[in-house]
Amino acid sequence: MPHIYHAILIGSSKEKVYHAIASQSGLSAWWTPHTKASAEVDSIARFSFGPDYFKEMKIVKLTPFEEIQWHCITGAHEWIGTDISFHLLSGDKETLRKMHPEMEGQIEQLVYDSGTLLIFHHKNWDTYSPMFAECNYTWGQFLRSLKLLCETGKGKPWPHQHRL
Repeated sequence: MPHIYHAILIGSSKEKVYHAIASQSGLSAWWTPHTKASAEVDSIARFSFGPDYFKEMKIVKLTPFEEIQWHCITGAHEWIGTDISFHLLSGDKETLRKMHPEMEGQIEQLVYDSGTLLIFHHKNWDTYSPMFAECNYTWGQFLRSLKLLCETGKGKPWPHQHRL
């Protein structure tokens, strides 16, 4: 099964990054302003993208400041049954270099002395497809929006995620 996988370094504490992913206000500021969510395991988060389309995720796991897991129960056919996870690791630049030397380019450009490495997975797609390709690209845009929110206080949620 194909999986989407991203690693992004965010110049912010893992507490701030966690809050941006686990709270309705955070999700609204980087993914879609039309979010209804509560930080409770087994609750259903609803993410609307315009008047006629939404996704719903069952909150599967919330480990404060470390990990968030969702299971998609409603959305485009290809999304249903997929699993999304956000894993957070923090440290100073040297610690992050030792743990993840492949991140050198991002670590080098980090303007802060420390940061949070977000490991993102969107697993269990049925097949590589045009939808898979588009979602992979768009997740990159939304994760950049999350980075912007945590570093500057302003994300680029839907429908602005693709604008420069």
